[in-house]
Amino acid sequence: MNSPYPQGQNPHAAPQFGQQPQYGQPQPQQPQPHPGQPQPAQPPYGQPQYAQPQYAQPQYGQPQYGQAQPGAQGQGVAITTQFFPLMWILFFIKPKIVVDGHELPSAVWGRNQIPLTPGQHHLHVYVPYFLPPKIGKADLPILVQPNQPVELQYRAPLWAFSGGSLGPGPQPYKGLGAMIGITAVVVVLMLLVILLPLLAAA
Repeated sequence: MNSPYPQGQNPHAAPQFGQQPQYGQPQPQQPQPHPGQPQPAQPPYGQPQYAQPQYAQPQYGQPQYGQAQPGAQGQGVAITTQFFPLMWILFFIKPKIVVDGHELPSAVWGRNQIPLTPGQHHLHVYVPYFLPPKIGKADLPILVQPNQPVELQYRAPLWAFSGGSLGPGPQPYKGLGAMIGITAVVVVLMLLVILLPLLAAA
């Protein structure tokens, strides 16, 4: 039986790669989705894309309670703490420095460099003791200027019930009069203890 189509051509075959479809030939049909099947979401064209908001994350290691930012050279306060050598028991006790209500963990006898932000601050220095539990308490408000260190001196008192001295140096040792009076009384009592038996024996 003779075919109405040219030899070797099948109207139902798909065109080969690079071969242009001829007019009159049926084109392959694309599969159509089922009416009940959900259509895939197509990205809208032409709509502006908005960037998601970025939230600042907290930075760890930031200075606390008024400490200066890194790079502020010499800004803050330097406190040189001292005690009289006759108060030898203070060799075994460390002073305490409190800045704006926060106690420094590493105060020592000698120079203590404390970086602070510019502005008003409050200093409180004392020495922990047995009786009373705090001796030489001293308070001082200070004003810190940008990049300008504040030099201060603290001296523990000679008498446990006296206050300490805190301010620009040199500072005096408080309690000197009380210490001299108590020392005189002790010396007189010792002399009486030694001399009274001798006088009685004579």
